[in-house]
Amino acid sequence: MSVEVLDGATILSFVEDEEAFSEFIVENFNNLDKDHDGILSYSEMLKELQGLRVFDTHFGIDVKIDPNEVSRVYSSIFVQFDHDSNGSVDLEEFKQEMREMMVAMANGLGFLPIQMVLEENSFLKKAVDRELKYYSI
Repeated sequence: MSVEVLDGATILSFVEDEEAFSEFIVENFNNLDKDHDGILSYSEMLKELQGLRVFDTHFGIDVKIDPNEVSRVYSSIFVQFDHDSNGSVDLEEFKQEMREMMVAMANGLGFLPIQMVLEENSFLKKAVDRELKYYSI
């Protein structure tokens, strides 16, 4: 993990860079596609969904979450990706939903820089690294 400074423009710039964004999406999709069949099942996406940390503790206070609620939340997130409701997510669905999520995140951040702890190889870390590379040229 590393501490980085970013803003909405950092994310939008990365999403709008079709080559960099597509490379990142394909890499992530392939990492999630454990059986290499070209589609993501719910079980393949579950680890990534859990990585979203929807249920992290709040200010260090552990809160017991109903397992049924956890399951409902992860299922509803998966449904957001499964645009054609066929029970799986193909590369284009994954790319489209990731784009929509990242644009929403960028809009939420706005254009005032914030400092965040980012995981290596995460979407936000890739966006920051791309921006740093661009400005160091």
